[in-house]
Amino acid sequence: MTHDDHGYRHVPAAATPLRGPGHPVSQGAMNVRWLLGDFLQLVPGVEEAVVVSSDGLLLADSQQGMRSDQLSAIVSALTSLAQGLARAIEFGGVKQTMVTMDEGHLVVMAISDGSCLGVYSSLGCDLGVLAYQMALLVERAGHALTPQVRSELHRAMAVR
Repeated sequence: MTHDDHGYRHVPAAATPLRGPGHPVSQGAMNVRWLLGDFLQLVPGVEEAVVVSSDGLLLADSQQGMRSDQLSAIVSALTSLAQGLARAIEFGGVKQTMVTMDEGHLVVMAISDGSCLGVYSSLGCDLGVLAYQMALLVERAGHALTPQVRSELHRAMAVR
């Protein structure tokens, strides 16, 4: 096991079960999935996290499908709506979108390649800690989400 510049561990390939039937994926693709799982355990109150491509496809999730498909569709729609608003009022690109509900929060952050990170947390989750940890995760995931890794993640999610 190795650590990156920010102290995050990188799990050896054998320790991460992100493989479709007969379709092994690269270490980069496994690291994205592992980063989400680690994020879920690191931030108290986080219920689920997803990475959604710029065209709305689920690339990775932290809960292995508990609500991932539904959450990714909502994150994609919310991102599209926020981007439309930003264009209409000419305020530049969307960095973060947050919806607060009676029982929790949905926070969406842009990743550099056009994809986004969506996180659902309980109402008691410390939003400062959540935003900080999401920003770190977005930075790490942005470096890892090469076109090849995005393609591998999409294929792996499709065969689940």
